[in-house]
Amino acid sequence: MAPSQKTAIQPTRTENYPEWYQQVIKAADLAEHSPVRGCMVIKPWGYSLWENMQADLDRRFKETGHENAYFPLFIPKSYLEREAEHIEGFAKECAVVTHSRLEANEEGELIPTGELDEPLIVRPTSETIIGEMYSRWVQSYRDLPILINQWANVVRWEMRTRLFLRTAEFLWQEGHTLHATREEALAETRRMLEVYRDFAEEAMAMPVLRGEKTAAERFPGADATYCIEALMQDRKALQAGTSHFLGQNFARASDITFLSREGREELAWSTSWGTSTRLVGAMIMVHSDDNGLVLPPRLAPLHAVLLPVVPKEDQRVAIEARAAQLRDELAGTPYAGGRLRLRLDDRDLRGGEKNWSWVKKGVPLRLELGPRDLERGVVAVSRRDRDPREKESIPFAELADRLPALLEEIQENLRAQALAFRREHTHTLRTREEFEEFFGAEEAPGLALLPWGGTEEEERAIAQRTKATIRCIPFEDEEGAGWGTCPFTGREARVAVFGRAY
Repeated sequence: MAPSQKTAIQPTRTENYPEWYQQVIKAADLAEHSPVRGCMVIKPWGYSLWENMQADLDRRFKETGHENAYFPLFIPKSYLEREAEHIEGFAKECAVVTHSRLEANEEGELIPTGELDEPLIVRPTSETIIGEMYSRWVQSYRDLPILINQWANVVRWEMRTRLFLRTAEFLWQEGHTLHATREEALAETRRMLEVYRDFAEEAMAMPVLRGEKTAAERFPGADATYCIEALMQDRKALQAGTSHFLGQNFARASDITFLSREGREELAWSTSWGTSTRLVGAMIMVHSDDNGLVLPPRLAPLHAVLLPVVPKEDQRVAIEARAAQLRDELAGTPYAGGRLRLRLDDRDLRGGEKNWSWVKKGVPLRLELGPRDLERGVVAVSRRDRDPREKESIPFAELADRLPALLEEIQENLRAQALAFRREHTHTLRTREEFEEFFGAEEAPGLALLPWGGTEEEERAIAQRTKATIRCIPFEDEEGAGWGTCPFTGREARVAVFGRAY
């Protein structure tokens, strides 16, 4: 297919989706690869997105009683060795510090010296170091529950990387909680998954499926892992958040015991849950189009940009003065529990160049003010979820009321479009032949609902052959269909969601 010349992003999604994704990030100036292999530099526009996500999630965590703390970046190797399944799951991704200083030799080369008594692991996840601290803090049932979240960076030594989706170092939050009973810990695990679901659907406008991971996909060392899964526009699934019921495994490894109400020494029950800057990549792939980034208003760094259009120099003063006045008048406009984030772009650029720069950055609303608009007392408003050439004239006096309403329309429209896309590309399969045909294509076909009753080994064999994995065992049967036996094993089945994934 010959490249299209009608879009701002080349190639388009249908021509080359992976390259389209990279070009959207480049055009929006979100991030770029760093000199350190596998790592990225998140630029201001991209980091603003993460900050808005962080602020929204942090508010939700605190509303459910959690507090923030910080734990060390370095974890003694012996701590990871306490939980055999956990270290086996992360061993190949660990970065290890073995020396404490550098010294120059005669040629001026820096040589590591000062070998450490014990190697330190650069944090891949914090269960073991946090477990060590919790064991010191807990003596009685009165010390429970502990509800703590950490905002931090982690390192998992990935070599095949993609900006935001998979990098050697990334930013995330990890919640770690401790409870007196199994029931309390399970309730916490499900509650935090619901926080993620609500954030994804309400703030990101990204519909998700909730469910439990199979044993083959479970977090190393957990008794159960729950997840939210979203479908990207290339019909691949992406895991957008996980919540783990750790049982008493990590408490046993870290000797976290407490005196119960009945005076018995018992092991605590723990959970962990997290999500990361991968959400930025998810938002790009769910909503963006062939003209660049498309942002849900509730998370956009700017809700609107005001663009003075000055065809003649003698018109500049009047147009820019009225634009500045409108900016000040709209500054306090309420929206989504905060204030309208609006910028006046008075850069010395051609109007078309300036306008398209904001299209590619995904700003939900663009407000143009030219000579005719000034005479009529209106602003020409363009929505990012519609054709860039489509405009609506709104009188100055109505802007404070209309702009928040338009932003909510865009938010809901993006969510509805993403939900319609997922439903269109979710299929119910009943037989082995249907499954093989569905996942026989080179490109990802979407999600498949299938009766499943296989073992871990059978699940891995299917993944190796078709590249399709079980994304989750959903909490609800969205299709409302009755399920019989597994077409692969003939055993009693539960519905499973299969898909190719990032």
